[in-house]
Amino acid sequence: MSDTLLRALVALPFGLVLGSFMTVVVARMPAGESVVAPRSRCPRCKAEIRSRDNIPVVSWLLLRGKCRNCGLKISAEYPLTEAVTAALVVGAAAVYESVWVIVLVGLLLSMMPAVALIDLRHRIIPNRLTYPSVLAFSLLVVVARLFGAPVDPLRALMGLAIYGGALFVVAIASRGMGMGDVKLAAVIGVSLGALGLRYVGVAAGAGVLFGGVMGIGALVMGRDRKSAIPFGPSMAAGAVVAAFWGERLAGSYLKLYH
Repeated sequence: MSDTLLRALVALPFGLVLGSFMTVVVARMPAGESVVAPRSRCPRCKAEIRSRDNIPVVSWLLLRGKCRNCGLKISAEYPLTEAVTAALVVGAAAVYESVWVIVLVGLLLSMMPAVALIDLRHRIIPNRLTYPSVLAFSLLVVVARLFGAPVDPLRALMGLAIYGGALFVVAIASRGMGMGDVKLAAVIGVSLGALGLRYVGVAAGAGVLFGGVMGIGALVMGRDRKSAIPFGPSMAAGAVVAAFWGERLAGSYLKLYH
């Protein structure tokens, strides 16, 4: 068995658990509710979800997308979020070799589907998600460096300042961007900046590109130019692109000027 496959197999259960947790984040955090307690319940019959019915993806399939007690349909969003999150974490394990880097990138990517869903649905990126993440990722980078991981705390700080600072200026100068986007940029900047500033540049560039595509799509669908279009999903997509292809894309771009 190759090392890449072994890392991916080990990462899979962690990715599924993170995906399951992120469905709770999406459902509760915008409402200011605790993501730890109480345990999940059916919104109709109020029955507590049993442990055997709370296995990521598998339980939804076995129950055919319905509550065991009352038969209420359970949205396919839950298993899809779990599956996508797990796929991103497994992808991080397949691309990177350092365990510390896998943890750093995997945790960042596990947040991205949740961020996109929350911003699309509520037009916010909760401070309860971004503030702790900036602190946690900063600490993780420092600890990883102490254990010899190929990360750079100084560049992480620079990534935070560059990406977060740039969006802060845009948010102040315009009314089209919220401070939640600025804080998300700080999270992405400190995480990917630890790998190299090229990753931050690709994340920002790809985010702007995805944002432009979403804007054009909104206009094609008949939305007014003044209608607010959440930027969080585009930033999340940009972070994913940078995490998987940042080094290659940055290298190809720089070659154009040599």
